[in-house]
Amino acid sequence: MVPASDVMKRKAPSVNNSEIVNGSSRIINGASLVKRDSASAIIKNFKTDELPPIEDLKVLPSDEGFSWANDNYNSWQRTIDVWSFVISLRMRVLLDNAKWAYLGGFTEDKQKTRRRRTASWLRDCVLQLGPTFIKLGQLSSTRSDLFPREFVDELAKLQDRVPAFPSKKAKEFIEKELGAPVHMLFKEFEERPIAAASLGQVHRAILHNGEKVVVKVQRPGLKKLFDIDLRNLKLIAEYFQNSETLGGPTRDWIGIYEECAKILYEEIDYINEGKNADRFRRDFRNIKWVRVPLVYWDYTATKVLTLEYVPGIKINQLDKIDARGFSRSRISSRAIEAYLIQILKTGFFHADPHPGNLAIDVDEALIYYDFGMMGDIKSFTMERLLELFYAVYEKDAKKVMQSLIDLGALQPTGDMSSVRRSVQFFLDNLLDQRPDQQQTLSAIGEDLFAIATDQPFRFPSTFTFVLRAFSTLEGIGYVLDPEFSFAKIAAPYAQELLDMRQKQRTGTQLVQEIRRQADDARTYTMSMPYRVQRIEEFVNELESGDLKLRVRVLESERAARKANILQMATIYTVLGGTLLNLGVTFTNQGSQIIANGSFLGAGVFLTLFMRSMQRVKKLDKFESMI
Repeated sequence: MVPASDVMKRKAPSVNNSEIVNGSSRIINGASLVKRDSASAIIKNFKTDELPPIEDLKVLPSDEGFSWANDNYNSWQRTIDVWSFVISLRMRVLLDNAKWAYLGGFTEDKQKTRRRRTASWLRDCVLQLGPTFIKLGQLSSTRSDLFPREFVDELAKLQDRVPAFPSKKAKEFIEKELGAPVHMLFKEFEERPIAAASLGQVHRAILHNGEKVVVKVQRPGLKKLFDIDLRNLKLIAEYFQNSETLGGPTRDWIGIYEECAKILYEEIDYINEGKNADRFRRDFRNIKWVRVPLVYWDYTATKVLTLEYVPGIKINQLDKIDARGFSRSRISSRAIEAYLIQILKTGFFHADPHPGNLAIDVDEALIYYDFGMMGDIKSFTMERLLELFYAVYEKDAKKVMQSLIDLGALQPTGDMSSVRRSVQFFLDNLLDQRPDQQQTLSAIGEDLFAIATDQPFRFPSTFTFVLRAFSTLEGIGYVLDPEFSFAKIAAPYAQELLDMRQKQRTGTQLVQEIRRQADDARTYTMSMPYRVQRIEEFVNELESGDLKLRVRVLESERAARKANILQMATIYTVLGGTLLNLGVTFTNQGSQIIANGSFLGAGVFLTLFMRSMQRVKKLDKFESMI
């Protein structure tokens, strides 16, 4: 915080940081780790006391038309809005998946069309619900293992469609957080934001010493809104966890909620984001082609973050990159190489490297922005990831499964043979293709998540963030360079890791590996009699006709029960939808008491509908078991 009396006295803010290097302390200035031409092509035409014109903004004009932006927003009203959205979404999803709900018969094309409509409706609702759900929507766009592809694609569009809040609110917030009027803090402050995100927006400014900065301001009332929304989302996660139709037994919805809540609260702590930026800059201090904006700590607080103004060309603006004469192939290679360094060496990675957060400097250096969402890979996890990498390289499905279990990505069950076959099939298709047939990373990710829908996989958020980041960077690479090859860029790192592995294989490690193999062989041998007995029992039952007779007896009864349940589910849907529409109508007319009663009745009928669909799901599951 900056006292008002000290602002005009200070000639320049303190931007130096102390850093421990090789056991000794030294003072560094992180503003620029690369020697730069002061008359660079990007900034040489601008005077020291002026800011360049704003270009290419994708900021909606204001958030004042959204109910969540009102200062007097009621927590009860917010709860009703959240649950109305969840119930409506649940009903839409159930109808999308119900074959009986399609006129003229069910087809996959009809289902995809309806899912796209639902996904578009979902995106609009998320935008109306505000920052919490916008951010959760962006996080959900990384989880192809949990949500249909149509939902993931639509939620990814939330990246560029977020409304700004009025500059008057932004200035009031800055003055409250930093303890001084804006005109005393900054020589010049642009009221129009240059960018708006789901949690805040960015304004350009000039300090009194002439240095250009950007000021990131958090949306007012965000913490209160998070508290209300996350209380409701916790209840929703618990319901999902106990629902078989939502994959409760195989999906850790409570864990996903806790991870999302942790990410959200960390992202609204700008002190934490500033520390992330400092750490990221230190990790790349010896790499001249990566640049990270400097944090101005004298002008930073929990909800206001002031950074060095580092203009650049967005990494996907090909015309401007070509006009500067930059090498597209070198830029794409550097983007991938920088990320490999983050994942395999430093363990601290940028979890959201979309084109809006990556730019190109005057010397083709990569500029990173926005350090609110970062991933930290612990040493144990990094070791397990390396083991997984070696197992994939050796095409050893058993070792891959064990590594995934150690990482918490695979839930061990009684019979893992189907999982092993799926993993082996994936390894064979991934590694045995010719170079001209190799899958893209995004396709590989879709294959992994497709396997996850049928097997007991639980991909941790770190895994999904890494895979999504690589997929995003791969897409950028192909846009920059049609001959881009991720495998070619990653090959030196793979070889380096393999060489390191070979050097670490001491005599003791070899003895331990031989001992493990002997234990595995003994276990397999001892289980053989039991396996033979199981096979014999199955063959006897099949020969006696017991299995066939059991299916014939239950089939007609099961079909009748299913028809009755579906008939009642249809009635519940009609009644629930009618009451929900009445509730919305009464709300618009100001009759809140009647509206609340309608919402309550809709909730009852929709709950009965969901229970009916759970019973249908159980019948289908029972049918597949016998």
